[in-house]
Amino acid sequence: MALTAIISLYSVFLIVGWLAARKAKDGTAEDLLIAGRSMPVWLATLTMTATWVDGGYLLGTAEGAYKTGLASGGQGGLCFGISLLLGGLFFAKRMRACGFTTLIDPFELRFGKYWAAVLFIPALLGELFWSAELLVAIGSTFGVILRMPLVTAILLSAIVVIAYTMVGGMWSVAYTDALQLGLVIVGLLVALPFAFQATGGFDAAWQGYLAAHTEQGGFLPPVQAQGSFWTTQSIINWWDVSVMLMLGGIPWNCYFQRVLSCQSPNKARLHSLWAGGLTIALTIPPLLLGVAAYQYNWPAELRAQLQAQPAQALPLLLQYMTPPVVALLGLGAIIGAVTSSFSSSILSAAAMLSWNGVRRLLWPQLSVAHMKRMIRLAIVLLGALSVVLALRVQSVQALWFFTSDLVFVLLFPQLVFALFDPRVNRIGSVIAFSVSLLLRLGGGEPLFGLSPFIPYPELLGLDPARWYDGGTLLFPFKTLAAVTGLILLPLVSRLTARWNPPHPLPSALYS
Repeated sequence: MALTAIISLYSVFLIVGWLAARKAKDGTAEDLLIAGRSMPVWLATLTMTATWVDGGYLLGTAEGAYKTGLASGGQGGLCFGISLLLGGLFFAKRMRACGFTTLIDPFELRFGKYWAAVLFIPALLGELFWSAELLVAIGSTFGVILRMPLVTAILLSAIVVIAYTMVGGMWSVAYTDALQLGLVIVGLLVALPFAFQATGGFDAAWQGYLAAHTEQGGFLPPVQAQGSFWTTQSIINWWDVSVMLMLGGIPWNCYFQRVLSCQSPNKARLHSLWAGGLTIALTIPPLLLGVAAYQYNWPAELRAQLQAQPAQALPLLLQYMTPPVVALLGLGAIIGAVTSSFSSSILSAAAMLSWNGVRRLLWPQLSVAHMKRMIRLAIVLLGALSVVLALRVQSVQALWFFTSDLVFVLLFPQLVFALFDPRVNRIGSVIAFSVSLLLRLGGGEPLFGLSPFIPYPELLGLDPARWYDGGTLLFPFKTLAAVTGLILLPLVSRLTARWNPPHPLPSALYS
C-alpha cells in the first residue's frame, strides 16, 4: 500500500509538471529559467517557501531538537527565514530592477566574465552539495519507513524530479512546489496530535522536555555563560553559525531565480518578505515533533539507533508513534519538501552552468533551440552528479549548514559590493575572495576531515582548550572570514582603481 501511494504521488508530480509546462508559451530560455518574468506573487511566495523548507530543514530541525535543544533545532529554519526577510528588504528589488538572469550576472557586469566564472564555482558547488543533502534526507526516510534500499529511493526520486524539471523549467518547478508545500503542511500538522498523544499529551511532553533541558530549553542562547553547555565559546559559536545562515542564505541562485521570475521589482520584494514569514512559521511543527521524539519511551534498540543516528528522529517518529495512514502523510510531507527543493536546486545550478558558463563565456551566439537543449542537458548532468554525491554523505544537518557556510564566506561580500558600491573593481574582488577562502579553510571542516591549520585562539592569546570541541573550532572564523572580505573588497578596489577602473553599476539602479 505504501509503495503504491508513493508511486501515485510521484505520478501526480509528473502530471502537474507536464501541465505547468504549457505556461512556457514562447518556449524560450527565459521561460525555462525565470518563467518569462511573469510569475504572480502568490506562486512565487509558495515556490520560494517550498524551496527553503526542504528535507534538511524538516529532518535537521527535528534532529536538533531531539539531540541538543530548541536553540539548535530551530536555528536553521529561523535563520533561513530571516535571510529571506533581509533579501526582500535589501536585494530582491535591486536585482529584479536590473533585469538579471542569474546570481552570477552582477559579478560578470562588475568584475568581468572570466572572474565571474571563478565566482560561479562556489555557487554551483553550493547547489550540488544541497542537492546531495536533499537526496540523503529522502533516502534515509524511505529506508526507515518503507525499508527501501538507499540507492533505489535516491534514484527513484531523482529520476522523477529531473523529468518534470526538464519539461517545463521554472513553471513546472513552481507549480509542483505549490503542491508539495501543501503536502508538507498537511503531513506535519496531522502527525502532531498523534505524536504527543503517544507521549502522554502536549503539556506533559513539553514540561518533561524543558526539565531535561534546563540549559538548552530556550530558543536563543543566554547573554552570558550559564552552566556547562552554554559557555562563552558555545554562545559565540551559535551566533557565528546564525550569522552565517542568515547572510549565507541570500547569495543563492535558487533564491534569485524566484526574485527574477516575479512580474515587477516591488512584487519581487513582497514575495520574499511573505516567504520569509512562512519559512519561520513552518519551523514550529518539526521542532515540536523533535520534542515528542525525545519524550517518547523508545525501546532500547531504537533509542540506541537514535543516539547513533539522530537524523532519523522524524522518520522513526512517523513509523512508531503515528497510525500507518498518518505515517504515510508524514512521508508525503518529507517527499514534498525534498522534491520541491531538489528540483529548484538542479534547475538553479543548470541555469548558471548553461547561461553563465556556456552562453556568456564559451558560446555567445548560441541559438534559442540550442540553449534550451543545453539547459535540459545541464539538468540531467547535474542531477546525476548530485546522486553520486548523495551516496557519499552522512550527516543531513552538517551538509545543510555547510552549503550556506560556503556561499556566505565567499559570495556574500561579492554580492553586496557588486550591487551597492560603484567603486569596486576586479582586483579588490580577487583579493577579498582569496583571503576569505584562506581564512575559512584555516578553521578546518570536520565534514571533510580537514583539521584547522590557522591557530585562531593562540594568535589572540586565548586558551586553546576552551575553543575546541573535539576537532571542531568554536572560534567565529566563518564570520571573521566574511567580514575580512567585506573590508578588503572596497579598500583594495580604491587603492587599485588607477590600474583597474571599476565597471559602473547598472543604469537601472540610478533611475
